[in-house]
Amino acid sequence: MQSYINIIIDRFALASVAVYVRSEMIRSLKRVLSVQFILVTIWALPSYALSEKKIGGEGIADTTKVYFLEEVQVKALKQSRILVSPVPMQILSASDLQRINTFSIADAVRYLSGVQLKDYGGVGGLRTINVRSLGANHTAVFYDGLQLTNAQNGQVDLGKFSTDNIEEISLYNGQNPQLLQPAAAYATANVLYLKSKEPVFENDNKYNASIALKTGSFGLLNPATSLDYRWNNNISSRLSAEYLYADGKYKFTRSNGNSDTTAIRQNGDIEALRIEYGTYGKINAGSWRAQIFHYQSERGLPRATVANKFDATQRLWDNNTFVQTGLEKSLNKHYSFAINTKYAYDYQRYLDPEIVTSTGLLDNKYHQKEFYLSLSNSYKLTAFWNIALATDYRYNKLDANLYHFAYPVRNVFLAALSNNIYFQRFNGQISLLSTTVDENVKYYESLKNQQRYTPTFMFSWQPVKHADSFRLRGFYKSIFRMPTFNDLYYTFVGNTFLKPEFAKQYDLGITYGKSDEQSFINRIELQVDAYYNKVKDKIVAVPSLNLFRWTMLNLNRVDIRGVDLNVKLSKDLNTKSYLDMGLVYTYQQALNVTNGVSDGQIPYAPKHSGSFIASWIYDKSSLNYSYIYTGERYSQTANIPVNYIQSWYIHNISIQHKFKIEKHATLTIRGEVNNLFNQYYDVIENFPMPGRSYRLAVYYKL
Repeated sequence: MQSYINIIIDRFALASVAVYVRSEMIRSLKRVLSVQFILVTIWALPSYALSEKKIGGEGIADTTKVYFLEEVQVKALKQSRILVSPVPMQILSASDLQRINTFSIADAVRYLSGVQLKDYGGVGGLRTINVRSLGANHTAVFYDGLQLTNAQNGQVDLGKFSTDNIEEISLYNGQNPQLLQPAAAYATANVLYLKSKEPVFENDNKYNASIALKTGSFGLLNPATSLDYRWNNNISSRLSAEYLYADGKYKFTRSNGNSDTTAIRQNGDIEALRIEYGTYGKINAGSWRAQIFHYQSERGLPRATVANKFDATQRLWDNNTFVQTGLEKSLNKHYSFAINTKYAYDYQRYLDPEIVTSTGLLDNKYHQKEFYLSLSNSYKLTAFWNIALATDYRYNKLDANLYHFAYPVRNVFLAALSNNIYFQRFNGQISLLSTTVDENVKYYESLKNQQRYTPTFMFSWQPVKHADSFRLRGFYKSIFRMPTFNDLYYTFVGNTFLKPEFAKQYDLGITYGKSDEQSFINRIELQVDAYYNKVKDKIVAVPSLNLFRWTMLNLNRVDIRGVDLNVKLSKDLNTKSYLDMGLVYTYQQALNVTNGVSDGQIPYAPKHSGSFIASWIYDKSSLNYSYIYTGERYSQTANIPVNYIQSWYIHNISIQHKFKIEKHATLTIRGEVNNLFNQYYDVIENFPMPGRSYRLAVYYKL
């Protein structure tokens, strides 16, 4: 153990020096960092790491005892996290996900303000998140604290992740204000966190088990299972597996002159398997985890419904596996650290029988590898002042079976220095991120190496001491994103002269919360934020010689202005029944002002969007309703009638009941109707979405 930790620290120290060799700031911190590394090494000594302290001694907490919180206390905790956050924060808990009609993470994030989801239709369609019109590449997706990445295209397909194994979804505009986190958490404009379920045991149970089955429209068959096992009081494991099959066939309509054509969506089938295994441990003043995630799928890619051509033959295979580990520990009441590592391997195959090359049918295969290492340090200087330093190293390599492929290799070094001042009514944080990118290719010319420094400032202030939970908040963040491998090197598309895309974010908002069991509304939570995003050198794809040959260019400037509104209300009807309601609304004006004059909204950015959720919970039953609205949009920057896409809105309902069938066993039955009024609509032009559909789910938990 000692040698392993020492090797990690040695390599990490070299990476840190490489990042900050040109920085004057690191010189003043060198002595502090040396002391921190020595402390980490000392902690890792086997004589200390393997020692056991007697529980129950003076000043030592009983880490083996399980504490249970009442439901109202959990609600209050979740509310305080949102209301005191200096940046806009939205949360969907496991109970929230059960009440709204969600099949994957992509379905869930549609209920968050400021979010536009690119959905190409069907159960297996590609789904990516776009927050405040900054683009999918400006939103990082983290899974249990570590980033999910794709250096090839920079996008994470949220349709791959089921809600069955998710404990919480949280979205931060700007960045998570937590200090003890990887530097990668500072490196994007928005962050979406997915927290998987961890084992929780009642009484002296050694295991938990659950089986679920979902079925419904489009030939859906979706069984899932999980098993939790407690090895001892400090170590437990969880195994989760899920299989998905759907034929993806659904009706849609298309206007054809003066008449409408009704057809069946073809080639939208999917077959997928997800397996996750994690082991979680507790140590004195800390914890550790080790996880394995595997996902594989084969799916059809339905074509755009143009020229009355509805059939398609393109196929896509994905095989994604990653292993990640993490360790957090407090050495004393002042200093804490965290070490995280990850290795990921992604394989993708794209087959297009309609395109014939000199070697046969178009059959592209991509292999992507990633290695990641992070060390985070947090030090409490005083009762109100904390500082932190996080340094990351990431290695990405992409191979393909394409002639004269670039075979790019990218090394990224990140270092984030932050400090947080916290008083009872004021919280302020300043951070500075250093990003160094070193890139090499086998053929062609690689992107020039990059070195950038980007700051962030955020605050939360309660101006009146006794005004319930009313607070002012705001943040400024400067950030940039690197062009992806596809942007730079994809055949007939890539442009090695692309510049990085810079974004400046400004946000000012208020939060208000009140809980009063005697009022007509027992609990209220309000967030209102006005924001302005200025994007320079935005990377876009434009057609060149023909529709099959595009090129990547930089737009000089895009301006985005908007307002986000979030309201949550709760009303207790009696001791067994209560109402929960949530309203989300976004107004946004996102303009391309490259030439000083705007043609209108940028593609697929609606001016108005929102959602409404209402749940009536009675004892072990619930009746749920949800509504999603997306206003009119345009498919191109020119806001002219030929590019117009009409608004759409859908209504969903669901009902569920939980039965207690044995002492420790429950059976839950849930029925859903999605798109209740059978509206035909497109999220992406010419990629029709399903009409009315049904789902039935049965959950058995032991």
